[in-house]
Amino acid sequence: MQCPKCGSSMRSRVKHKIEIDECTDCKSLWFDVDELRKIKDSIDKDLNWMDFDIWKNEKEFTIVKNPRKCPHCNIEMVTISYGSTNVEIDYCHKCGGILLDKGELLKIIEHLENELLTKNVHEYWKATLLEAKEIVTGKEGLISEWKDFKTVLRMMEYRILTENPKLAKTIATAQGVNPIR
Repeated sequence: MQCPKCGSSMRSRVKHKIEIDECTDCKSLWFDVDELRKIKDSIDKDLNWMDFDIWKNEKEFTIVKNPRKCPHCNIEMVTISYGSTNVEIDYCHKCGGILLDKGELLKIIEHLENELLTKNVHEYWKATLLEAKEIVTGKEGLISEWKDFKTVLRMMEYRILTENPKLAKTIATAQGVNPIR
């Protein structure tokens, strides 16, 4: 397979337990459908319920035609500039493949981690309800959706205790734990 960015060869590589393709020269990464989600989940388990959905916030992205050709379909891809991430995703609309330049995967992870840490209790509550619904209707399977639900509940618990230090101290005292000062 040839790199859509520089034309060099791409080789299969296991990164965070997921097999992806990496350019031997420019180090761009090619993700087949769903591989980006899987690698994100393996890098940071707390992000398993958060999807980097390139179509999620229509106001945050712009789409531009791109002369780069998909290494699988040999059709022109589009470049999606995604909001505050400073990431430009090269996307094939036919096979769903994604090309990220060197370092862009880490930018996506950092963006999601920042989003995770800045959510408030109300946002976690909404996410909890959505994840509860996905246990029944989600496409990732019951066990995966249950894990997502449990992660959101845990993150909401952390947020509640962070925003309410007196509550955290009371709970710790009741459990016989010396609370962190």
